[in-house]
Amino acid sequence: MKALWNGEVIAESNETVVLEGNHYFPREGLLDRYFTANGKSTSCPWKGVATYYDVTVKGDRNSGAAWSYLAPKEKAQNIACMVAFWGGVKVIDG
Repeated sequence: MKALWNGEVIAESNETVVLEGNHYFPREGLLDRYFTANGKSTSCPWKGVATYYDVTVKGDRNSGAAWSYLAPKEKAQNIACMVAFWGGVKVIDG
């Protein structure tokens, strides 16, 4: 699977986990130069606290386009430290 934004591959992996329709990519599949923690978070009753990241490609920033559960609750341990996307980031089989 590949995650694309602004014409660039920002993550790639053969080992994503699909949860609630989102592909969660392992950290090692991310191209770190595109990601910056933005200090925002949300809480899910069964997954825990999600931490958000901005994605910046070619000088364009997509605020909060990536998120991760760094210490998820028990039922979501299979996505611990993995990253998922929204906000216009396309995930394709590639």
